[in-house]
Amino acid sequence: MPSGTAEVQVRPGVEDDLKALTALYNHYVRETPITFDTEPFTPEERRPWLLSHPEDGPHRLRVAADADSQEILGYATSSPYRAKPAYATSVETTVYVAPDAGGRGIGSLLYTSLFAALAGEDLHRAYAGIAQPNEASARLHARFGFRPVGTFREVGRKFGRYWDVAWYEKPL
Repeated sequence: MPSGTAEVQVRPGVEDDLKALTALYNHYVRETPITFDTEPFTPEERRPWLLSHPEDGPHRLRVAADADSQEILGYATSSPYRAKPAYATSVETTVYVAPDAGGRGIGSLLYTSLFAALAGEDLHRAYAGIAQPNEASARLHARFGFRPVGTFREVGRKFGRYWDVAWYEKPL
């Protein structure tokens, strides 16, 4: 992948991205506590997730790709916060950046695009759960107006230990 200043295109995620998005996510499943999934997925297993993020509405998938190679550099989503109807105006947001694309502002590009896409939706709050420690994610969320609201202590077990999750919220 070219380093530094390669142009990045941010766009809605599409079916053709499924294999690359699954590979990116599986890196975090296998190597980090950032997601509490513990077993890698096949693209077919991830298809319902992709299809649950259409190009319109409150649940979006935005993808960052190298403008020349179209290599996936990261993605951001807004997903249902909880299934019960009263939560419909809340979303949970997340960002995943390819391991070799960190420090290039990809997360910021993705969140800028995601929140612009959500601006016209009937949404009241966005929430983000960040497995601890993750200073890069905490800084990204703070830049976008998220504020800490609490920490669930030792809420997930992965790699033989328990992990905390700090929760953040942002008015929309």
